[in-house]
Amino acid sequence: MTRLNLVLLLAVLFSALYLVRTQYESRRLYVELEKSAALSRQLESDKERLQVEKRAQATPLRVEQLSKERLQMRSATPAITQYVSYKNPAIAEGGVRE
Repeated sequence: MTRLNLVLLLAVLFSALYLVRTQYESRRLYVELEKSAALSRQLESDKERLQVEKRAQATPLRVEQLSKERLQMRSATPAITQYVSYKNPAIAEGGVRE
């Protein structure tokens, strides 16, 4: 009888230690999951903020303004436009281009 009691006591102790270890691991994983979820929310917020900034920076008026100021570009007008035409008789007749 004492042997059976000793085996049962060891089984209860082993299962209690296993239960404590399992609960600890579960809590650790839950905390890690919450940290990952918080990081995900932060990244999503940053993504939305950057998309708003991108849309604000890419407006046609802003692009035109920056091209004039930084690149000294100007709008194309018919007075400064040059048209180039390429005349190749073989292409005009539907021939093979070499």
